[in-house]
Amino acid sequence: MMKFLKITGKILLLLILLVAVYALYVVFSYHRIEDHLGLEIYPPKETETLSSVSAKTDTDYRIISYNIGFGAYSPDFTFFMDGGKSSVAKNRESVIELVTGAAKTAQVQDADFAIFEEVDLDSTRSYHVNQIDLLSQTFPDYYYQYAINYDSAFLMVPPWEPHGKSLSSIAFYSRFPITSAIRRSFPVASGFGKFLDLDRCYSVSKISVSDSSDLCIYSVHMSAYGNDESVREGQMKMLMEDMKSERDAGNYVICGGDFNHNMNGDAQETDSTPSWAHPFPSEYLPEGFANVMDLLSAEEQKNMVKSSRNADIPYDPEESLMVTLDGFLISDNVTCKTFEVLDTGFAYSDHNPVVMTFSLNKLS
Repeated sequence: MMKFLKITGKILLLLILLVAVYALYVVFSYHRIEDHLGLEIYPPKETETLSSVSAKTDTDYRIISYNIGFGAYSPDFTFFMDGGKSSVAKNRESVIELVTGAAKTAQVQDADFAIFEEVDLDSTRSYHVNQIDLLSQTFPDYYYQYAINYDSAFLMVPPWEPHGKSLSSIAFYSRFPITSAIRRSFPVASGFGKFLDLDRCYSVSKISVSDSSDLCIYSVHMSAYGNDESVREGQMKMLMEDMKSERDAGNYVICGGDFNHNMNGDAQETDSTPSWAHPFPSEYLPEGFANVMDLLSAEEQKNMVKSSRNADIPYDPEESLMVTLDGFLISDNVTCKTFEVLDTGFAYSDHNPVVMTFSLNKLS
């Protein structure tokens, strides 16, 4: 009996040491990417671009935003942080199929600008498929940049299927030359949740306009899981102040992406509202800015396809919780001509893409 107890004690001590070493590894490997980080701009692979050097006023353009869900979210995929089971994609072939399908869905829209969220570069959860490469193969005649928003240690959660090590980004593609691009670091949770959540950020890409101003396109992916009001408020205030400063400088501003807020103007919060589906706080919008969903009629908003599904269960059009988390914010010198959520049946992601046609209109 004594020998058994000694062996058991040694095993328990070894397990405790292993857990302690792993915990130290996670804590000391944690880092945040610096703020105001200049981003590398990649030129088109084709020898000629599809457009002139500058965008023009009073001309219609199209922009799409699509959260591709790191190539994991087939319609039957459920995610552990939503109450589902999985934390990694089915296999490498599935990742390639889903990302390629999402890219081609966006390509068909013939957009001048494209924003993609949850684009992995080298992650356990997506079998180390470089998804930037897949997108760029589909958009060979676009300029692009990407901002890292998830660079984590190897996470042993959930225990039955570890999420692993992640390197992920927000990507932006443009038919027009990107004259500059910068990454801004959002405030994030300070507790244990920071190890599981993304290193939230947004990027600002500038496109020259023929009237000597800039079109500033913000690519954003805001916090989703378990963050308190102070984090959501801090992120919102930072973004709005930044956008206002560009508008005050005489520039055109469009902010697109996954806001992890319910963008419908009539959204109501209840005790059962998930942390990623709080109503968008329109009161934070600076004067002269609008959420394009608010420019639609109540009937249009009601009948519009939703842009995101909860991944607690496989996609079921009758049972799945669906909310429009994706959209665009625009300054008063940008006119929204059309806005729509494309109905993909969540074939390639837990999100549907959103598309806006717009024009730039110089105000007196």
